Amino acid sequence: MRSNQKESLTMADFLLEIGLEEVPARMIAGAEAELGKRITDLLTRERLLGTAAKVTTYSTPRRLAVLVEDVLAAQAEVEEKLTGPSWKVAFKDGAPTPAAEAFAKKADVAIEALEKVTNAKGEYVGATVKRAGLSATAVLTSELPKEVLALYWAKNMYWRAGKPERFVRPVRWVVALLDEAVVPLEIAGIAAGNSSRGHRVLHGDHSVALPSVGSYRETLRAAFVVVDAAERRHIIRKALDAETRTVAGARWREDEALVETVVHLTEWPSVILGDFEPEYLALPEEVLVTVMRDHQKYFAVEGADGKLAPHFLAVLNTQVDDEGRAIIRHGNARVLRARFKDARFFWDFDQKTPLIERVESLKNVTFQKELGSYFWKTEQNLAVARKLALAVKGTGVEFDQNALLKAVELAKTDLTTELVKEFTELQGEIGGLYARAQGLGEAAAQAIYDQYKPASADDPIPATGEGQLLGLADRIQTIAAMFRIGNAPTGSKDPFALRRGANAIVKILGESELPLTLDDVIGASGAEGANREQIAAFLRERLHFYLKDVRGFAYDVVNAVLAAGADDVRDAIARSEALTAARASADFAAISAAFKRIKNILRQAEEKGFALQAADGVVLSPEAKQLGDAAAALAPEVAQLRAARAYGEALAAIATLRPAVDAFFDKVMVLDPDPAVRGANLSLIDEVLRGFSGIADFSEIVTA
Repeated sequence: MRSNQKESLTMADFLLEIGLEEVPARMIAGAEAELGKRITDLLTRERLLGTAAKVTTYSTPRRLAVLVEDVLAAQAEVEEKLTGPSWKVAFKDGAPTPAAEAFAKKADVAIEALEKVTNAKGEYVGATVKRAGLSATAVLTSELPKEVLALYWAKNMYWRAGKPERFVRPVRWVVALLDEAVVPLEIAGIAAGNSSRGHRVLHGDHSVALPSVGSYRETLRAAFVVVDAAERRHIIRKALDAETRTVAGARWREDEALVETVVHLTEWPSVILGDFEPEYLALPEEVLVTVMRDHQKYFAVEGADGKLAPHFLAVLNTQVDDEGRAIIRHGNARVLRARFKDARFFWDFDQKTPLIERVESLKNVTFQKELGSYFWKTEQNLAVARKLALAVKGTGVEFDQNALLKAVELAKTDLTTELVKEFTELQGEIGGLYARAQGLGEAAAQAIYDQYKPASADDPIPATGEGQLLGLADRIQTIAAMFRIGNAPTGSKDPFALRRGANAIVKILGESELPLTLDDVIGASGAEGANREQIAAFLRERLHFYLKDVRGFAYDVVNAVLAAGADDVRDAIARSEALTAARASADFAAISAAFKRIKNILRQAEEKGFALQAADGVVLSPEAKQLGDAAAALAPEVAQLRAARAYGEALAAIATLRPAVDAFFDKVMVLDPDPAVRGANLSLIDEVLRGFSGIADFSEIVTA
């Protein structure tokens, strides 16, 4: 342990490493972050985190680790104020009673140390108690195993017969050190020590003694383990670049998701470049890249022209000499060749049955057991697409209705193809490629190809109007059908990915030129009554998510905009942009505060039963008359700007009301004792609120 000038107590560095059987790559990053947070929260909660503390997390497929610099050796002494029985019960005629003696014993203080405490309830016996803090070793030994075993995993397993703990994979070793000292904790029957393990192959999976926390990274590096995921990412990217440079004009095709996967599949990464026969380039790139990426975890290589080249890059979890590299390269190429050969066979075989002849086969493919087959789904999608097409017709947005309906009819037929059965991740894309190969028209082919876009917030929307309409029809039909049979998402459960579908609807409406509202889309689905209202609320929730989490607007801006209307997505975006720009203005901030005040006054008036009434025959104050005249003069201009969606100019115009609003609230008692004056005042501010809240509910804006 060491002394730290910034702390009055002795400090130490703490290391925890959990050794495991290989963890699925997709689960590692989340678990690493969660373990770091849990340990940080534990040390903070237990008052053991130094002011200069630094928390660093590490992970490999076989370990999760957290290193915390500057952990207090023990909790600081705590002073507590305890309150006991009433003074009258504790002392009779100045002498302590058994109640006082019992309280003193419980507090571990002398009778003479008891003091009188006065609070709202009366006079009581009190005591000031100093409690020594627990050592970091004691706290970690007791509490840390609970935090580790509470980690969330998408899938857990039992591995010790008759034992209750579950974890993603069996725990094989535990390291827990405070500087050089072992923390004697136990996790899942494994006692902590100071021994980790090296690379399973390159180091023979032998134990690695860690002399201290500070030696962790370098000691394991000597055992062929790079524990820092960021460092492995850097190593992999540099190696990919280096191998690709051996092919003139080539570059590896950037794939961030695959990079993250191989980072979490390796402890000591290296890269080899391999080749495949150019004849396979006759297959669509989508097929080749999917085989390489999703099935083999290989990176694709492209030439200077951006087209796929007959090479691949494989990331290895080992280090081999030239002879070993040649053997591995040959083996990887042989496996890849077999996969490509299968893909080519499926492609040729599928062409024997055109997509149009596969529609009937959709009767044998279940969409959802309570609803029916994909043939039923296709018929429903066609009905929705016709209604959406009718809503768009004549609005100036160009699209080919015949191509749209053909695309909708054939969209799901690739589910019956051998290539999609083998490569399910290519659903939709294969249909589009087959439609193009079979001469069904570029518009229909592209719509089929794009039907599942966007799959996430980062994905682009379909490139064409036909694709956008197909995407909307497919998703809203699914949502409406699932809601109708009671399969709406609940809490974190969304087995049919309806939130993702709704997110896509909002994104398409927000980023396309389609003149459709959320209500148009819901109406096309045929949803009615309570079901329609439920779907509308669901899509409004997704619009809130899109504006706040995808577009990055402030929460109060989003609340203000949606309170004034949440049906037209592009309009909501435009209003959010204008409101974000306007809120920096001092005049606008003052108007927002005034509108909030107006809303509160109107609510109070309603609660007290005060009525709004016309100002006929009522002598208004000069300030009230000034505000009424200013609002009346401004209303037509604001209405015209709103109609033109010139929201920035409209908000600037509304902000010019500030002098009249300020004067009104400075001089006028709104809730005047005279009912007639009060009613006129309330009617005036209600008219101002309603007249200028069409862009946003300004009362939702948070002002300093």
